[in-house]
Amino acid sequence: MSINKHHSENTGSTGKVTEAKKPWSASKKFGFRVLFIFLLAMCIPFSGSWYKNVFTLNWLRPHYRDLYDIARFQPSFVSLFGGQRGGDIADAPGSGGERDGKKSKTLKTNQNNAEHSGRRANHDDSTSVDSMDKTLAKSSLTKKKDNTAQSEVFPPERHWLLDYIDWGIALLIGVIGGLIWTLVDRKSKSYDILYYWIRVIVRYRAGIGIIGFGFTKLFPTQMPYPSLGLLNTNFGDFTTQKIYWLSVGIVPWYQVFGGVVEIVAGALLFFRKTTTYGAILLAAALGDITFVNYAYDGGVHVYAFYFVFLSLFLIADDVPDLYNLLIREKYTVPHKIYPDFRKPWLKYTRVGLKALTFIIFFGVLTYTEVINFKYDPYKQPSTAGVKKLRGNYRVTEFKINGEVIPYNPLDSVRWQEATFENWTTLTFRVNKPVLIDPSNGGGSPMRDIQRTFEISGVAGGQRAYHYYADTVDNVLYLQDKNAVASRGGGRRVGRGNTDKKDEKAKKDKWISDAAWKHVGDENHMIDKRAWSARRDREFAVPARETKRNRMILKYETTDGSRVILSGVNEKKDSIYVVLDRYDRKYTLPKSTLVAGKYN
Repeated sequence: MSINKHHSENTGSTGKVTEAKKPWSASKKFGFRVLFIFLLAMCIPFSGSWYKNVFTLNWLRPHYRDLYDIARFQPSFVSLFGGQRGGDIADAPGSGGERDGKKSKTLKTNQNNAEHSGRRANHDDSTSVDSMDKTLAKSSLTKKKDNTAQSEVFPPERHWLLDYIDWGIALLIGVIGGLIWTLVDRKSKSYDILYYWIRVIVRYRAGIGIIGFGFTKLFPTQMPYPSLGLLNTNFGDFTTQKIYWLSVGIVPWYQVFGGVVEIVAGALLFFRKTTTYGAILLAAALGDITFVNYAYDGGVHVYAFYFVFLSLFLIADDVPDLYNLLIREKYTVPHKIYPDFRKPWLKYTRVGLKALTFIIFFGVLTYTEVINFKYDPYKQPSTAGVKKLRGNYRVTEFKINGEVIPYNPLDSVRWQEATFENWTTLTFRVNKPVLIDPSNGGGSPMRDIQRTFEISGVAGGQRAYHYYADTVDNVLYLQDKNAVASRGGGRRVGRGNTDKKDEKAKKDKWISDAAWKHVGDENHMIDKRAWSARRDREFAVPARETKRNRMILKYETTDGSRVILSGVNEKKDSIYVVLDRYDRKYTLPKSTLVAGKYN
């Protein structure tokens, strides 16, 4: 049984209650059937991994990503048929923050330089501008000749509508289902109660989803404050996407404000009387984010517009009343039809489910987000780096195979400057183009080497190497964080996939067992309060071998003011580098909201 409620504009009290019997037209019923099935397809997860995460979640040792993955999903029908969804590089579970969507920024601007071996007999190619021009011209000819190889580096352009192919499939399912429903059900005169329930599903889907998104801004980890390496990068070397993310990251309190807006909008959607306010707030906030992501190629345009669409559906029912009240200035009484919840078991079930939602997504999620922000920020490494190495350095001396290479800003081998971050990353710049990692550095990696925000969207020869530090023998084991560049632009393998070569590859022993004992267990190098079942599970599985550039360097220093690095670089050449620390002044003030613990 349903109840038909007229809400008084002045008092908000419930007026006359009658049974809803007003019949719908045939076209309205068919449209609703299509819309009902379409919205179900948009709001219900069809991924087996989503349900596996829900039912295997360890509630005694949760990680923020466990709950975020419950809140964060969108239609992905293409993947059910073995395809790969592209276009949106938001922090989707298992995505690793990558995409095959819009026109990729993975550009190989100088193929000859990228293939340069580094074993230098002379330096004419880097010191002569004319020779560089010739190299670029030769590179252009190479691109024209080798279309097959370049197809991996320059992915074909996609029409923006292909980003919404899953939505089209959901609509097709809705139309087919609506036709079948029409043939089967010829007696129903209206679907008022089903309309109420689909609104409930959309309300909670949008509310839970945006709250999960909002907490990554409330505790600013989605768009981190730039690292020293990023602050030292030339502005022109950033992609438009990176400029947008950093522009928000440098004002963390604005990011916090954005999180408050999203969380408040989500909370308002959990209550019938405030649904309209929450939907309007959500449409405005996410509409702006959608537009900005299209303008800056930010990568979350599909997921942002997903919430805009859901909120517009919730607003649509109130548009006629709002028009009469605000535009025509007429006395307006909202008309709503609800199920009858007066039976005790229905009433308490409804209240219990709502309370459970608040406990999980305002209680547990808040706790895990605080832990994530303080000890394990998901877009920057969580392991503390070697303390006495931290800071900015000038490259005072540089040798390759015993040959001194003097400073020259055009040199394609010599390091120009170097930085040791607070965490386990060494960044340096050389005058040699690099394949750009087009992701936004998101995803859900537990291992520091897979957290790539500090290198994604960065060109101009900027390098970032993750290192394991053997502080007993003073040796750094470094790997290039830009796996896209290390593979030369080849296909990026997702977390759930494995190359056949990787399956057959023997376990890599580039770090000896004795050195590993000195390095320690990365899983437990962070604060104990951030240990979780998710980290244990991921570190229990051996890391999949990925082709990366590697260096093994011994470091010598007393107080960190001068550091001498010596060893083997990524080209197997002998390398000797003398670094002198300097205090670089930045116009940008230090952030008052600092993520991570690196004491």
